[in-house]
This record gives sequence, C-alpha cells and structure tokens, in this order.
Amino acid sequence: QLQLAESGGGLVQPGGSLRLSCAASGFTLDYYAVGWFRQAPGKDREGISCISNSGGDSNYADSLKGRFTISRDNPKNTVYLQMNSLKPEDTAVYYCAARFAPDGSCPWSAEEYDYWGQGTQVTVSS
Repeated sequence: QLQLAESGGGLVQPGGSLRLSCAASGFTLDYYAVGWFRQAPGKDREGISCISNSGGDSNYADSLKGRFTISRDNPKNTVYLQMNSLKPEDTAVYYCAARFAPDGSCPWSAEEYDYWGQGTQVTVSS
C-alpha cells in the first residue's frame, strides 16, 4: 500500500518560511495527484493546494495563493509545499494525500483522496 510521510514542520516566527515535504514509499507518485491539507485545533480540515500527477495543473486556496507554492519532483517521489510569509493563523497540522489520477486531474476535496500521511506540525509564533 502506498505510504506517505510529511516532514519539514516546526516552529517558525511570523513572516518566516518553511518547506514541507511529502515523500512516498514503496510506490511511485507518477500517476497520483497530491493534495496538501491542514487542520488547526477546533477547526475543520482545510484544503491548501493540489497538484496533478505530472505537475501540469495545480490549485490553491484563494486565501493562500501567493504565499504557498506546491511543486513535485517525481524522480524523487516527493511533493513539496513552500510556505512563505507565515502567519500565526497558519499554525496547524499539515497533511499530504494522494489519489490515483492518471488523467491529470487535480482533486480538491479531501474525500477524493485515498492515502494520507500522518501529518507534520507547523507552529507560527514569536
């Protein structure tokens, strides 16, 4: 079964940057769309971004566009989320998820994804 592992989270000051990684093990991500989600305490899971299997298509939450950038390196079997100008309200557990999507689609809904990582904590605080 495809397994995903997030890394790169941690404590960062407001205005700082982090790059999260989502690494797949045992399988190639070449045919999988990947999405990033986050969940803060007491809040619903929120979609951040998605990227198609080839990287040819991507979507972002409107409120995050311009600060967050999704990318992928299929030879490394890894998807990234670059986060800039971080704010305290970005504090959350960040998850990546994968869906078999060889058609190049970029699903947005969390319910469309089949494989999930365990999450990595991002804390933005001074």
